[in-house]
Amino acid sequence: MSLAIHWFRRDLRLDDNPALHAASSRFDQVLPVYILSQWKQHHRWTGPLRQHFLCDALASLRQSLRDAGSDLLLLQGDATTQLEKLLHTSGASALFANRAPDPFGRATEKRLAEVTRQLGVELHLFKDAALHERDEVLTGSGSPFRVFTPYSRAWSKLPKPSPLPTPPARLQAPAQVVLSQGLPLPSLETWNLPPLSTRHSASLPEASEHAARKRLDHFLATSGPSYAASRDLPGAESTSRISQDLRFGLLSIRRVYAAVLQRMEGATLLQRQSLQTFINELCWREFYFQVLWHWPEVLEVEFSPAYRGLPWKNHPAAFERWSHGQTGFPIVDAGMRQLLETGFMHNRVRMIVAMFLTKDLHLDWRQGESWFMQHLLDGEIASNNGGWQWSAGTGTDAAPYFRIQNPWTQSERFDPDGLYIKRWIPELRDVPPVRFKGPPTPGIPLAKGYPLPMLDHSVARDAALEMYKSHLAKASR
Repeated sequence: MSLAIHWFRRDLRLDDNPALHAASSRFDQVLPVYILSQWKQHHRWTGPLRQHFLCDALASLRQSLRDAGSDLLLLQGDATTQLEKLLHTSGASALFANRAPDPFGRATEKRLAEVTRQLGVELHLFKDAALHERDEVLTGSGSPFRVFTPYSRAWSKLPKPSPLPTPPARLQAPAQVVLSQGLPLPSLETWNLPPLSTRHSASLPEASEHAARKRLDHFLATSGPSYAASRDLPGAESTSRISQDLRFGLLSIRRVYAAVLQRMEGATLLQRQSLQTFINELCWREFYFQVLWHWPEVLEVEFSPAYRGLPWKNHPAAFERWSHGQTGFPIVDAGMRQLLETGFMHNRVRMIVAMFLTKDLHLDWRQGESWFMQHLLDGEIASNNGGWQWSAGTGTDAAPYFRIQNPWTQSERFDPDGLYIKRWIPELRDVPPVRFKGPPTPGIPLAKGYPLPMLDHSVARDAALEMYKSHLAKASR
């Protein structure tokens, strides 16, 4: 019987999986494999909460495959090395996978192309992570976009791919001798990480294809039609909460887009506008994919060359207070504590805390980017980098550096009743929310056990403006 390998990567589902669908349509047997990374090689890019979510997602995927008459082979190590060995031992004549949108996956695919060429094995790679990838959205002169608005106009005009059906009802199981080579399901011990506390594990969303689809359906049935009005209110909990599902591929982007369009049918004008606002957020995600694809150096340096070499401070104690939610600015601390406990932070609050780190504390955006990647469940490298560079004023924004958010006025505008702050900062639950809208009386904390503000925002803002202006003046000489 003909045998192909399907390598699961960021596509931990059976539904609308282009590579799996193609492999199961063309070959008698499909051997599904997932390759666990080596923890030490990726400490900058992931953390315990995300690894725990991955473990649960793999357990769910294995059960789905078994229900379909197949199974999941788990290996660990360098992906190219492991797949080369598996091609030898299994006798498979083809390797199927969905492309990754980041430079690390791109490098692996390049090595795999050479390995499969030498072995005489077919390599089939498919678009999956984005509706439009790589060179599909370009300017009239054929170059990639550097600014979001014109990119989004071009993106919106392109026809969108439709979801694929699931693979055949039952996937032929590969030979047991092949499966016997695999590892058991991973746990945090696989990466020498301690187990999560009950509090942390209870806060994580269910990691399964079925649960991800339920989250999408719930969003579209409830807050989706009013998304434009409520998306910036962290206390309302009205966002989709599917970012981690897109990151791990528990949902396909095509399925999400199709579901949004379906929900628009019969909706009012305001509801359609809100759902279009949500689609615009999906477009932002793909814009940052494109930026990372064409300018992979953004993971190390500023996107805009004019801002490279900014004199960021080196202040470990200040970073420690920021990273653990002890700055004395309630909206900032609430966001950082939510991140530590749940692996999630509301998008509006992500901007607030990122600007606080870079434009109040004057610390390097790369410190914050790395901290987020170690704690976020979604942990999308491109979006995280793009968001941090946008907030720091070094990215794709047309007029960046003088945009500096005031944490006090951000609280007043987006958490006026203090719902979000009080949920994540128990010390402040009995404090009237009006007191979150401006600095406390000098020397008097908002509540016992809660720190005083670590700086004066107006003073820090002026210092940030001077830092950027002086740097740009020197760079232009």
